[in-house]
Amino acid sequence: MIGSWTGWKQFPNALRGGHIEAPIGPGVYEVRHASSGDLAAFDASANVAYALTSLLRKPPSRSWKKLFGGENPSWLGHELEYRTCATANVRDAKMMAQCLLGRRQVFWRRNAIAVRAGVPA
Repeated sequence: MIGSWTGWKQFPNALRGGHIEAPIGPGVYEVRHASSGDLAAFDASANVAYALTSLLRKPPSRSWKKLFGGENPSWLGHELEYRTCATANVRDAKMMAQCLLGRRQVFWRRNAIAVRAGVPA
């Protein structure tokens, strides 16, 4: 059984005692940048809540350009929002994730063809 997507939620501030509202069991999650809507993470997981919290624990990659170029890290919680979809088991979560990835590929392929043909998307 596959549930429905939750609404978009901002990541809570851990210093203020906020909590991530996500299934402790299997499901699919999607994380995007709040300002631009760009996809930051998408995956199926056996424990969605843990997967989302582990995203915030990852330190940003340390390249020389980021160390000396002054770029902002891409994993700041206040800039991200997330949504989840619970499933009955991990198999259903992986199947749903594959289906959604396939739909996205078709969407981007159609838009690329329309842009090349000069048709507004």
